[in-house]
Amino acid sequence: QVQLEESGGGLVQPGGSLRLSCAASGIIFTIYNWAWYRQAPGKQRELVALISTGTSTNYADFAKGRFTISRDNAKNTVYLQMNSLKPEDTAVYYCNRDHRIGTLSWGQGTQVTVSS
Repeated sequence: QVQLEESGGGLVQPGGSLRLSCAASGIIFTIYNWAWYRQAPGKQRELVALISTGTSTNYADFAKGRFTISRDNAKNTVYLQMNSLKPEDTAVYYCNRDHRIGTLSWGQGTQVTVSS
């Protein structure tokens, strides 16, 4: 059974940083592109960043220059380093496969709250 477990969220002041982690199990991690998504209250889930099997990356415009996605194939883990956080980054953050090949069952996500 595939499991995605996100962690690392929390409450941070504007301008602060967080590093999210997502551990995947029950799947051959290395053969897929992985992504981070987020969903703010009352909004649809949106793509934040994507990393390919070859470690090329793509970012949503709001994430460019502030967020960095990375992966550790040995640990079946994908990371999201978030810097210069803004209140509008407040959301539940999820990891999953690249939506273009079909997402898996969603994990519980990790809450990120940016507030002074």
